[in-house]
Amino acid sequence: MFSARLIERLTHANSVAVLTGAGMSAESGIATFRDPGGLWATMRPEELASMDAFLANPELVQGWYRHRREIVEEAQPNPGHLALARLEAMLDEFTVITQNVDNLHHEAGSQNIIELHGNLTRNYCASCRRPADDAELSIGHCPICSGLIRPDVVWFGEMLPEGAFEAGLQAAVSADVFLSIGTSAVVYPAAGLPLAAAEAGVYCAEFNVQHSAIADRMDEVVLGPSGGTLPKLVEMVATGRGW
Repeated sequence: MFSARLIERLTHANSVAVLTGAGMSAESGIATFRDPGGLWATMRPEELASMDAFLANPELVQGWYRHRREIVEEAQPNPGHLALARLEAMLDEFTVITQNVDNLHHEAGSQNIIELHGNLTRNYCASCRRPADDAELSIGHCPICSGLIRPDVVWFGEMLPEGAFEAGLQAAVSADVFLSIGTSAVVYPAAGLPLAAAEAGVYCAEFNVQHSAIADRMDEVVLGPSGGTLPKLVEMVATGRGW
């Protein structure tokens, strides 16, 4: 399933960077955006995930995101999330760079997390930018300035959180091993991180249920649900490192 080279690299690594995408969360029961039957199946993204859509129909967008948050809050980290947290504990430097907004890496125990697209469990006022609590989310308006409450996620046409991509890029190119997990590698700039790591000479492995758009640029591809493959890999690494 895994090459001896990958196990050896991880066993002797000091620094590992990981990029995770929607495929990893799908194993916790959270629908992906792009697969048939996923979250975009009945509505176009621009109808829900943009500032224009929000301003045109805030009640619709707020309601849809409340529904998404309920799904996320019921979900639990899967064995893949837990395996990454275990791997982090073995290493001097470990960075999870995630496109997911579901908070599952935090719940699994990972510590060093870069959230490229925000976090659905947080909200803020679109006008005064102050963080909003759950009660304010339910009301839909900020009690201070009466601005609209929105989820703390990156919508289409918006910039990534300040410094997030730069921090992820630095982690990617300076790692001993880079793992790309559960991502289709079609959404940029995140999809550029594995490529940057590969160009920097980092050993790169993809974990996915099918080959991504950049699979041919990786040193190896491990096919299968990451909730099954990652725990097996981390167990081998733990044994090799004496954990």
